[in-house]
Amino acid sequence: MLNAVTLGLETDAAFLAKHGQVLHLLDRIALLIFVIEIALKLIAYRLRFFADPWNVFDFIIVGVALVPTSGAFSVLRAMRILRALRLVSMIKSMRRVVAALLGALPGMGSIATLLSLVLYVSAVMGTKLFAEVSPEYFGSLGKTLFTLFQVMTMEGWADIARDIMNVKPWAWVFFLVFILVSTFTVLNLFIAVVVNAMQETVAADMKAEVDAEAAEAHDERGLILRELRALREVVDKLSAR
Repeated sequence: MLNAVTLGLETDAAFLAKHGQVLHLLDRIALLIFVIEIALKLIAYRLRFFADPWNVFDFIIVGVALVPTSGAFSVLRAMRILRALRLVSMIKSMRRVVAALLGALPGMGSIATLLSLVLYVSAVMGTKLFAEVSPEYFGSLGKTLFTLFQVMTMEGWADIARDIMNVKPWAWVFFLVFILVSTFTVLNLFIAVVVNAMQETVAADMKAEVDAEAAEAHDERGLILRELRALREVVDKLSAR
C-alpha cells in the first residue's frame, strides 16, 4: 500500500520536484522487499513455487518492475503501479472475488457475444433509418455503433432521441426497444453471471472448510481412541500382574 501511494505521488510534478529523492528511495526499498520475498519463496518451494497461480502473478509483476525503464522500455515505467495489485494475492477476500470473476468468464463471453449481436443488428437498422436525419450520430455503421453504445450506457440518449423524433416522431420505439433489450436485459445478465459465480465460489470455500474441520475432528477422535486402547492395554497388563 505504501508503494502504491508513493507511485501515485510521483505523478504530481510539484511534489516530485520537492520530494523526488525520498519517493525514489521508498520505491527502491519496496522493490527490494518484493524481490527478497520472491527469492525466499523460490528457495523454499523451488519448482513448486510456480504451481500456485498467485505466485506466478507476483513473479510476473515484480519481474516487470526489474526491466530497465530507459530507451525502448521506458513505457514499462508506468507499469510499476501493477505492484499494487499484489494486494489481491495477499487478501483472501480479494482472491475470492478474482476467482469468482475468472469463473464467470465463460458465461460472460456468451453474454458479450449476444450483446455484440444485438448492437450490430441495431446499428444496421439505425443506420438505414436515421442516416439522413442525423448523420453525425447515424451517418455510418461505425458512428451508429458508437452512438448505440452511448445509448446503452444511458448517457445523453434522451437528447439524441428527441433530435431524431423532431423529424421522425415514431423513433422513440426504436430507442425504447433497444434500451429494454440491451441495457435492462442483456447487461443485467452480466451481473447475474458474476453473482452466481460468487455464490459458487463461496459455497466451495465453505465446503472445503467444513471438510477440513470434519477431517480434523475425525483425526482427533481417532487419536483419542488409540490412546484409550493403549491405556486399556496398560491397565490389563497391570491387572494380570
